[in-house]
Amino acid sequence: MPTNLPLFYQVHFYLFGLLAIASALAFVTRKSPVAAALWLVSVMFNLAALYVMMDAHFIGAIQVLVYAGAIMVVFLFVVMLLNLGHPDELSDIRGKWGRLAAGLIGIALLAQIGVLLRTRFLPSLQPPTNPVFGGAPDRGAVGTVAQSLFTEHLLAFELTSILLLAAIVGAVALGKRKTITAGTAQ
Repeated sequence: MPTNLPLFYQVHFYLFGLLAIASALAFVTRKSPVAAALWLVSVMFNLAALYVMMDAHFIGAIQVLVYAGAIMVVFLFVVMLLNLGHPDELSDIRGKWGRLAAGLIGIALLAQIGVLLRTRFLPSLQPPTNPVFGGAPDRGAVGTVAQSLFTEHLLAFELTSILLLAAIVGAVALGKRKTITAGTAQ
């Protein structure tokens, strides 16, 4: 990795890293499983931003689509199926100070988007290219990842899918048993 990175790149790299750490700490300290799952989504988005900054655009997109999208939908489905969270526990922002902080963070994100839209006119603001992914133009980023995933790591990939399927079936079985026992107790 080059050591002479622009200040814009370094600031945003550390910003997304700190946001990922803060979101992870908020994730493990929440009492509500629904709020914890939403903080985990924040961790996934920050990690995707870090991947994009390291020129791994495909991995960043997959991070958002697979982990922040599909896996978190499964987690929220299981949490709601087991009825572990209550709607009043969903919000972590209570009071005027939380809303003010959320508004300031929203304004800061809009300012960053505005700066990023100007990067095509200012080449000094563009992040450096990564030499690791620049060396595979014949297969591209998708081909490079797919080659490794479906040859060397195929067994781990398939075992992960079976593990997720077993978790969903177990959650449905626990949810049905809880519903049946609640119906017979009355």
